[in-house]
Amino acid sequence: MARNPRILIVTPEITYLPPGMGNMANLSAKAGGLADVSASLVQCLFNRGADVHVALPHFRRIFRIESAQLQDTELRMYKKLIPDSRIHLAQDRAFFYSDRIYGSYHAGGTSTALAFQREVINNIVPRVQPDLIHCNDWMTGLVPAMARRMGIGCLFTLHNIHTQRLTLAQIEDKGIDAAEFWDYLFYSWPPHNYEESRTGNPVDLLASGIFAAHFINTVSPTFLDEIAEGRHGFIPENVRYEVAQKKAAGCACGILNAPDPAFNPGSDPLIAVRYEADTHAQAKRQNKTALQQRLGLLPDASAPLFFWPSRLDPTQKGCTLLTDILYEVVSTYWAANLQLAVVANGAHQRYFREIARFHDFLDRVAVHDFDEPLSHQGYAAADFVLMPSLFEPCGLPQMIGCLYGTLPVAHDTGGLHDTVRHLDLAANTGNGFVFRDYDTGGLRWAIDEAMAFHGLPAETRAAQVARVMKESAATFTHDRTAKEYVTLYERMLERPLINPY
Repeated sequence: MARNPRILIVTPEITYLPPGMGNMANLSAKAGGLADVSASLVQCLFNRGADVHVALPHFRRIFRIESAQLQDTELRMYKKLIPDSRIHLAQDRAFFYSDRIYGSYHAGGTSTALAFQREVINNIVPRVQPDLIHCNDWMTGLVPAMARRMGIGCLFTLHNIHTQRLTLAQIEDKGIDAAEFWDYLFYSWPPHNYEESRTGNPVDLLASGIFAAHFINTVSPTFLDEIAEGRHGFIPENVRYEVAQKKAAGCACGILNAPDPAFNPGSDPLIAVRYEADTHAQAKRQNKTALQQRLGLLPDASAPLFFWPSRLDPTQKGCTLLTDILYEVVSTYWAANLQLAVVANGAHQRYFREIARFHDFLDRVAVHDFDEPLSHQGYAAADFVLMPSLFEPCGLPQMIGCLYGTLPVAHDTGGLHDTVRHLDLAANTGNGFVFRDYDTGGLRWAIDEAMAFHGLPAETRAAQVARVMKESAATFTHDRTAKEYVTLYERMLERPLINPY
């Protein structure tokens, strides 16, 4: 950037902070992909010399557990670091003793989100005096209204479409003086005045963040288009309208996330055999047999192995499509010994278990609770990663799969559309198998395409997988993501601040 503006990133989740940013460099508070994205952005901005500050809740119990897990020598090293004033931990007993963060979006999460925003608005922003504030998701949805009132540029990132609705009275009861910026919030119906709205006209936190922010971004370009164009009926109309208005005003864009650098088959300590693009073929066979042994699958290094890596959420992730055709798929490819490894939690997990038990598929279909090391091994062992999501703001498993030479089977939506192209051997392009119609027929067609690829000569498959791995390693990087955010920050700082349309 031409100058070095002070940037405050307000995030309820983070995986790590870069060494050199203080003695809390090892902290970790994560409920989902937002934590990884926040961490990578801070890391890249810090490495580029930006005057970046971070505001996040002080999850003392979580951070204490993380610190205790460090080796003594590492812990002593971190304690020697000079505390950096750019780490701002919001203080409140609402999250001091918590052992989990915002993952469930229930009332407790709302209370914690309000406590966090109170500290950001009342204490952290006045102390930091930022030139630009970058907020993330509904848990920071009040901050953009405060920023607009103060004349501070604000970027609001939508990682998903979850929201909460609260009255001004409920917000103020948590110590936030919403009267200062009440007219920059988004209400259930147009407000007449402050007093009329205070107790009976709920504020939508996600829509407020979108409405008040100077710029917004989603975590993929296609998901931005899908919201603005109303392609998903489950997206609230107020969110769709506000996103569409921002896009029409030239104040919205999509910036793809990127996987954590720890997902690298050449250096991953959690997989059985490490490998590079040019050595993947034999190494993946070895990883496959190691995973099969761990999960009780029939040992066969040549078996086509499909991997399910994401939470088993029947509303979003498309797991119902797979269970509807699981018996048919396994039976059709019985002679080829098709196998499925599910390493994920969620409401739909029991259906996979019941199908495997009922049809005696226990050596073909393995179901295991989510486990980080096992998940890494799944990427290294499998041939294909399943991502049949109904909608996907970004998605990381399809990118991670490509890095590990595990080709995605994906529905053509959101971030999947932006990162997965159907494999075309003649053109030497593509990195997976894409189906357009969200139904069992579409998923079955894509699985058949994957199986046709698996039936090709080994050297043909190896050449394509090596190409995909190399292209993905060059494309799916945090540095690319951070550069796009830096460009957006520059664009925001160059534009005059105006009131909402």
